[in-house]
Amino acid sequence: MKGVAITGMGIISSIGNSVEENYISLIENKTGISRIQNISTLHADVINVGEIKKTNEELITELGLSENNNFSRTAMIGTLAAKQAVENAGITSINEFRTGLISATSVGGMDMTEKHYYDYFENPNLVKYIACHDGGDVAEKIAAELGLKGLVTTISTACSSAANAIMLGARLIKSGKLDRVIVGGTDALAKFTINGFKTLMILSDDYNKPFDNNRKGLNLGEAAAFLVLESDEMVQKHNKKILARVSGYGNANDAFHQTASSENGDGAYLAMKKAFEVSGLQPSEIDYINVHGTATPNNDLSEGRALLRIYGDEKVPDFSSTKPFTGHTLAAAAAIEAIYSILAIQHNVVYPNLNFETKIEEFDLTPQTTLKNKNIEYVLSNSFGFGGNCSTLIFSKS
Repeated sequence: MKGVAITGMGIISSIGNSVEENYISLIENKTGISRIQNISTLHADVINVGEIKKTNEELITELGLSENNNFSRTAMIGTLAAKQAVENAGITSINEFRTGLISATSVGGMDMTEKHYYDYFENPNLVKYIACHDGGDVAEKIAAELGLKGLVTTISTACSSAANAIMLGARLIKSGKLDRVIVGGTDALAKFTINGFKTLMILSDDYNKPFDNNRKGLNLGEAAAFLVLESDEMVQKHNKKILARVSGYGNANDAFHQTASSENGDGAYLAMKKAFEVSGLQPSEIDYINVHGTATPNNDLSEGRALLRIYGDEKVPDFSSTKPFTGHTLAAAAAIEAIYSILAIQHNVVYPNLNFETKIEEFDLTPQTTLKNKNIEYVLSNSFGFGGNCSTLIFSKS
């Protein structure tokens, strides 16, 4: 099975404002984790985040938006990444063929809601910001900035959102519904998110340490990333360069708990199993696994057990989490890690799992801790969300 062609990529995160900048940071061990600067919060000196060091005013200027705009930060960084992806794919007439946009978000316009909520009834000029609260508004704004008039929809399945966006896009192309789809996710930091995860007691006061026995929790991050998926007919007709392919995908919901993963990794196991079935690949053919690896006690234990269930008596391939670089970017996580997976294939590298020191005592799994060069044909990328939403993507060389 050849899979669906990927012809464009765009990304903005705490480690770079472009695909190239992100890749350089990954191979040079440049983490984007720091104290909060853009948000005024009581937790500013207590927690670390993966923050994009651009103010909203700078983003407005970069996008050329009017002073009267009602763009949320999520919509702005999403627009930047989507524009990069479209340009990278060489698309100059976006409505010439059947083109869609599937955007993922969990935060939506929460940053604007929390900023203006108490003033809505006092100041009529602020009412325009109510509309940008909805997650669907993010996709609509990105589509408008791209000039896209085709299918526009939003997916919000917590931290697996962008994986499901990529999956849906691939299925729409394979079924002949669309010729090309812009897929990805975007989430900005907000007080609401910070306070929510703080309440769950899964934030670390230090740098996150995925798959380490002494992991304390995650660092939140913000990012946006989009891919352009195209049919083989489009690729052949326009002699397009293929960056990689989406060759497998699967999702599952074990409905174990509102926020916790199954102790045995049931949802993760089922999602990976389905992805292998769709791809026609065997687990032994995977060269690198970009694990979800949030560095929470529950996730890493659950994901590790799911990997051991998938691989059985076989050795688990090289794996690492890239969240020590970017933080956990929620609905954007699967999209930025999809790009990291594609870059791993293009450059034949396995990224280091930063901050690792001690193996988890419950099983014998050690992530790759240094940059490793090896021939990479297939990468598996996991993304798991609250509510049991588990998704797996498999990417392959063109």
